Order: sequence, then structure tokens, then C-alpha cells
Amino acid sequence: MKRIGLAALAVLAVAGLIALGIWQLDRRTGKLALIAQVERRLATAPVPAPGPAEWSRIGRDDAYTRVKVRGVFAHDRETLVQAATELGSGYWVLTPLVTGRGFTVLVNRGFVPPDRKVRPSPPGSPITITGLLRIGEPGGGFLRHNDPAADRWYSRDVAAIAAKRGLAEPAPYFIDADAASEPGSPRGGMTVIAFANNHLQYALTWFAMAAMLAGVSLWIAFGRGRP
Repeated sequence: MKRIGLAALAVLAVAGLIALGIWQLDRRTGKLALIAQVERRLATAPVPAPGPAEWSRIGRDDAYTRVKVRGVFAHDRETLVQAATELGSGYWVLTPLVTGRGFTVLVNRGFVPPDRKVRPSPPGSPITITGLLRIGEPGGGFLRHNDPAADRWYSRDVAAIAAKRGLAEPAPYFIDADAASEPGSPRGGMTVIAFANNHLQYALTWFAMAAMLAGVSLWIAFGRGRP
């Protein structure tokens, strides 16, 4: 009975490891499909930014869609969000864009270093923004939570920033403006599009562990002549 019990445990463990490997292969297939989808979106012409009638259908699958929108910046309601980029640490400048379609959308105009904070200024002329649709980042950054009361922001939390600034009809997404939308400072077009895809390595690791456990179990059961 002890032999049978140990053999059953070994079989279950090997089966579990193989299942984990297959699961990682499935995740790899999904990740490759996501990467291909995003690459296709980046290669297409920008479409009008989704309006209120479309907001209920927006999800993470819509991220990185190229969009365009026209409106007037409300510079007096700008928000600075801490950022770490290839240019160093600084801030993302998020400015509400009041559109002519009855809603407001937060636009990440780009990056500024700490010594060049953007100061509020009166609203300007209408401007057309093109960029990437991004989904909000609620909560905060790594080990740092957003503090709306103190106006400290570590992530681009669309809902919290819109509530803090009292925006009317805020869109449930923000737009990363490209560099051509507004040349100069802030520096746009710095969206990092990268997806970790280590699933094949993980799958091979699980399969190798399954093979090792199976080999050791067989050696113990038959090679040494005793369980």
C-alpha cells in the first residue's frame, strides 16, 4: 500500500507539472496574439477617440489603439504624475482636453524633468491631438499610493484625477499624445510598448521538472530494487 501511495503521488506530481507547462504554452499563444494585435493597431491610421456612447464597451483589449481628438486644453486643471523614463525621473503632464463632442479626456502631453514643471496657464486655442488610447492606472505605483488630498500622483489614475479636478463628462481612458501633436516641451511620443513573453522558458522549466521527477521516481521504484 505504501508503494502504491507513493507511486500515485509521483504520478499526480508529474501530471501537475506537465499541466503547468501546457498552461504556459497557452499563455504564450495568447501573448503572441496580443503582441500581433497591438502591432496592427500601431500601423493603422488614427480613429476618432471613443465618445460617451462607446465608453461601456472599452476594455483593456482597446489599449494602444491610435486615436485623434480635437478640443481646448484646460491648463488650469493640469496634473503632474511622477515618471521614470529613459530621460531620467520627472513628471508626466496630464492636461484635460475639453472636446467639442460633449466630454473631456485626459491627455498625457509628455514628459518634463523635475526642474521644468509646467505651470498652469489660461486655456488656449483648439488643438488636434493624435496618440494612443490608454487604460487608467488606478491605485498608484510600486509601493506608493496616490494621495489625491495632497495632490501627489504616482500613476495615471483617470477616475481619481478626474474627480480631483472636477472634470465634466470625463472619458474612462487617457491618451498618450505622440510627439507630432505638440512639439517641444512636454516631450510626447514616449510610450513604452513592451510585453514580457517568458512563457516558453517557464513551460520548458515545468516540463524539465516533470521529466526529472519521473526519472527519479522510476529509478527509485525499479533501479534500486526497492521503493
